[in-house]
Amino acid sequence: MPHPYVLLSAAVSLDGRLDDTGPERLLLSGPADFDRVDEVRADSDAILVGAGTLRADNPRLLVNSAERRAARVAAGRPAYPLKVTVSGTGDLDPTANFWSTGGEKVVYTTDEGAVTAEQALRGLGVDVVSVGPHLDWRAVLTHLHDVRGVRRLMVEGGGRVHTQLLQQGLADELQLALAPLVVGQPHAPKLFGDGEYPGGPRNRLRLVETRPVGDVVLMRYVPTAPGTGPVPFAADHRWLRLACELAADCPPSETAFSVGAVVVAADGTELARGYSRESDPVSHAEEAALAKIEPGDPRLPAATVYSSLEPCARRASRPAPCARLILDAGVRRVVTAWREPDTFVAAADGNGLLAAAGADVLVLPEYESAAKEPNRHLNRG
Repeated sequence: MPHPYVLLSAAVSLDGRLDDTGPERLLLSGPADFDRVDEVRADSDAILVGAGTLRADNPRLLVNSAERRAARVAAGRPAYPLKVTVSGTGDLDPTANFWSTGGEKVVYTTDEGAVTAEQALRGLGVDVVSVGPHLDWRAVLTHLHDVRGVRRLMVEGGGRVHTQLLQQGLADELQLALAPLVVGQPHAPKLFGDGEYPGGPRNRLRLVETRPVGDVVLMRYVPTAPGTGPVPFAADHRWLRLACELAADCPPSETAFSVGAVVVAADGTELARGYSRESDPVSHAEEAALAKIEPGDPRLPAATVYSSLEPCARRASRPAPCARLILDAGVRRVVTAWREPDTFVAAADGNGLLAAAGADVLVLPEYESAAKEPNRHLNRG
């Protein structure tokens, strides 16, 4: 199901700590960065923190600028973003600043935690939502998207929440403000915990921006490692968008679709990209991309192929269709945006061919319109 765009926001010391071990919160950012964070909040539909952060920091999570609140209202939005917290137990302090300031609030919890939370927060107008017997981040994000209309979610901590969202492949962007100090305390809270992360320890997130903000440095990263199995990760969306964009580079044709494709290794390394008719008048996108990779490349069995259109199962121009080329290359995971219509081949089912051979096939229909755009001139299907 579609999720909001999830932005993880944090300020950290040079040794990766969110705070020190003292009784008072360590302020890692200065006035310029606090204003930047206020701007990011104003651009968001919702702001989320974990229950641990509510207890430790007692934050208000407001848009402090009157001008920014006025701009939100002028755009038809509430003055403040929706405030969200997540608690497995539902053990929440009703006197915390979080509940008495800003606009609407929602708590996501478990079946058991919902009973505790509803009792603790009775009369405060807080929406308490259970996502089942256990906390499920995908269920939380789906409810925020489908029920609360959240398209952009800012996550301000704490470290456990950031860790879980990044480990589960649900973070679309990471914004770090790097402060010029070293905490040096081994038990001070750190940004990310131990464990497995998408792509493993060799995965390098992509740096998309770096700039000074007062005396801190803002760094923005996006994930690159594909998901595993039939569950989409944030990076899957990014790579599929690229495949759809590549389709616009295709030489126009009245007898074939314009398609883009990207092959990505498990650690997020782009192995190749291609588009229809790139190498000759009848080449397909997946075919063009795979031809650029050395046969037998050891990264292929764990790689993902992203294609704006379902890989073909039958074709007249080549002996092997693209679904077969993908399988022969050893790839066992494919992400597509658009099922092939009957425009040129009736009852095409490349996805079925792939799945029957044991490949994981994901269709992300939210990108179907982007995949169709370079093919509008066909006016069929």
